[in-house]
Amino acid sequence: MSWQPVFLPSDVPKPVGPYSPAVRAGNLVFVSGQVPRDPRPGELAGTDFDSRARKVLANVREVLAAAGASLDDVVSVIVYLTNVDDWARFNEIYQTTFRPPYPSRTAVGVSLRGILVEVSAIAYKPGG
Repeated sequence: MSWQPVFLPSDVPKPVGPYSPAVRAGNLVFVSGQVPRDPRPGELAGTDFDSRARKVLANVREVLAAAGASLDDVVSVIVYLTNVDDWARFNEIYQTTFRPPYPSRTAVGVSLRGILVEVSAIAYKPGG
């Protein structure tokens, strides 16, 4: 296989669906869409958009760490928002998580069945 799945620490349950939290293909790490769920108990974190957006980005950070990468290695982000009017709030939170120069980014309005925000990312990390 020319790519390898990335798994979270053993205290985090494996995904219930047919996907990997991330995959490493050469120098690239592809992080699956992360939602504001605490992966250990499996419950949604927080009650408002801000706390859920912060949890999503923390989950991205945790998956990247499992792949030996960090937020500084991210080159592209896709943000999925249930309410596109949350874009300004997300942008403020995003700027406290990522540092300039910022990764490329796409925002998409979607229906996420009760999830307010989801984020997927691609990181460039040589030597993994």
